[in-house]
Amino acid sequence: MQHVLNLSQPISFAPGTVAAEVLQNVRTILATRKGTVPLDRDFGLEWEHVDKPIHIAKALIQAEIIEAVERWEPRAVIDKIEFGEQAEDAMDGLLNPIITLSIGGANA
Repeated sequence: MQHVLNLSQPISFAPGTVAAEVLQNVRTILATRKGTVPLDRDFGLEWEHVDKPIHIAKALIQAEIIEAVERWEPRAVIDKIEFGEQAEDAMDGLLNPIITLSIGGANA
């Protein structure tokens, strides 16, 4: 079963299913800047792509998202990464990743 994930979804401190837990873990990975978690400075995503041209930034961010999710939440399998682009976001240089993923693994 595929799930669509974006960063605007609410956080639940007691997810009711394994799928909800995995989706929330992936959101946490995407929303965390690498270097900000005490005792685990490698967790999260780099923000070094921020000032790159938009097409280069998209490619680098996609690769980094895939690597981070494979490392930190192996139950999630990324099927597709798109960027929701609204006119005002594009003018501000904002990229909003929308991730389609499947839940896999022995415990899912």
